[in-house]
Amino acid sequence: MARSRTIRLKIIGLLLVPLASMIVLWGIITAVTASESLQLRQYKTLWTNLRLPAYKVINELQRERLDSARLLRTGTEATKAATAEQRTRTDAAVEDYRQKSGLARDTSEDVRRQVDATLTQLNRLDIIRGEVDASVSNRMQMVDAYNRITDTLFGLHRRIAFIDDIPIYEQSRVVIDTGYAKELLTREQAVAAGPTTEAERNYFTQMVGNRRFLIDQALTELDPNLRDTQVALITSPAYQRMRVMEDQIIAGGTPRNWLRASAAMVSSFDTAQMQASSLLSVRAEPVADSVLNRAFLLAGACFLLVIVSIAFSLRMGTRLSKELGALRQAALEVAQERLPQVVAKLRQGEKVEVPELSVPTTTAEIDDVGQAFSTVQQTAVEAAVGQAQLRDGVGHVFRNLARRSQTLLHRQRIQLEGMQHRTTDPHALDDLFRLDHLTTRMRRHAEGLIILSGATPGRGWSKPVPMLDVARGAAAEVEDYQRVTVEPMPGHRLAGPVVGDVIHLIAELIENATVYSPPHTPVAVRGEVAARGFAIEVEDRGLGMSKEELAGINERLASPPEFDLADSDRLGLFVVSRLAARHDIRVTLRGSPYGGTTAIVLIPAEHVSEPPRESDGHAKDPGARQMRAVPGE
Repeated sequence: MARSRTIRLKIIGLLLVPLASMIVLWGIITAVTASESLQLRQYKTLWTNLRLPAYKVINELQRERLDSARLLRTGTEATKAATAEQRTRTDAAVEDYRQKSGLARDTSEDVRRQVDATLTQLNRLDIIRGEVDASVSNRMQMVDAYNRITDTLFGLHRRIAFIDDIPIYEQSRVVIDTGYAKELLTREQAVAAGPTTEAERNYFTQMVGNRRFLIDQALTELDPNLRDTQVALITSPAYQRMRVMEDQIIAGGTPRNWLRASAAMVSSFDTAQMQASSLLSVRAEPVADSVLNRAFLLAGACFLLVIVSIAFSLRMGTRLSKELGALRQAALEVAQERLPQVVAKLRQGEKVEVPELSVPTTTAEIDDVGQAFSTVQQTAVEAAVGQAQLRDGVGHVFRNLARRSQTLLHRQRIQLEGMQHRTTDPHALDDLFRLDHLTTRMRRHAEGLIILSGATPGRGWSKPVPMLDVARGAAAEVEDYQRVTVEPMPGHRLAGPVVGDVIHLIAELIENATVYSPPHTPVAVRGEVAARGFAIEVEDRGLGMSKEELAGINERLASPPEFDLADSDRLGLFVVSRLAARHDIRVTLRGSPYGGTTAIVLIPAEHVSEPPRESDGHAKDPGARQMRAVPGE
């Protein structure tokens, strides 16, 4: 037999190699592919669905801002018509942005917040337009209102441009700054569209300084391919003429061709910005492809390692799984089949032989567990045997004590009957009747011990007995029999062999009713014919029980448990359940309308016979035996 190995070594060998290889493989793929390649590819998607539509909205807002400035200055019909047409184009661009942004807004939480901020600002367009149409706001207020919208859109550009590839991110940031320089130029257009006030010139001067600073800074940071376009633009004669006009406006002048010159430069800046942004978007795709290819190569190198690891793990895992499966099956067989069968045979008094549990294995721990299960099985059987012997011994003790008590009580009743016949003194006779009643109760307790031991009491009748006499006999065996009211019942009769057990069963229920109800309340015993036999009800007017208690007791009455010596407070229930199970009698407890508890005893029809037919209504069945109830005080 091969040397046994510990389960620890097998588990380490099973998990260590594939676990390490999987961590290395998926760590590389996750770090390289997910964080680099996917983000780089996402750059182009965000450009298409967010940045490009946002740039279009900015362009249309810039034109609308300029038209609104003209409208506030002149208010002519031609200006109103031009402004209305531009608003239509702006609304179209905004609607396109709303639709496309919905495709990409869930890319990340930051993007979602930025998109929501832009949509919130765009929703203010109608308010701004209303103020312009009503001439509520001046040019400075109108320009500031449009500026807040465009600033939010440029904030979106800056957030989306963030990417792990540093060169692309730096160039994208600079291109956005040049786009913002063009935004400042359009603000200059709107403010200087006509004669300016001192406040407007101060605002104009600030924007000119900011724009020139952004352009000068961008030229030092752009790479050659992007910088050449910007250099050609700012060194052109048109740009120089525009700078001269800016200086004239700052000095308080009003150049004639300012709007035309600035509009030409706005168009040139817009074209240069779109080219630069598209070029950066195209740059990101090959970088993402190279990163993805590198990830595929690394994954391929790890693939062979994974295959070897999986094959090795499967081989060891299959072997270990078979051994553990055999151990599991053996344990289940012990728990679900062997031990229950052994216990059942022991309860029936049969001898049992338990085979040793054996699990074929090469693992030391599994072999030890199998031997432990075998030991546990043997110990459980020995415990069950000991318990059965103890239960049988206790039953013998119960029976012996009960039989001796029955003999003495029987002799005592014979003597009491003789003394009753000889006594003429009423007081002495009353005392003798009380002693006779006490003896009857003691006999019932002795029969209870016999029933708990599993034997059958010796008391019985050979002929049928009327149900009314059975109920009266049960009431006579209770201490507070004077509180018990036995109501009239139909003349049906109970078979003689079961009379003694039924009297005992009903007496236990009546005694419970008297014990658990106030001393001044009555206990009613009623009987009537049912569809499946004869029903006797015992009803008290005590405090009753909760639904949970009733359900628990009814379950124990329906399925009698093994008698537990530790549960001596429920001896009456054990006796009732044993007697009911012996004759297929159904006992059920339920709440009483008086707040107490009602016990219903349903005696099967096979134990009940019809009352004898009487021609004159007074004849009695000679075979029926009349029962004598102990009289009350």
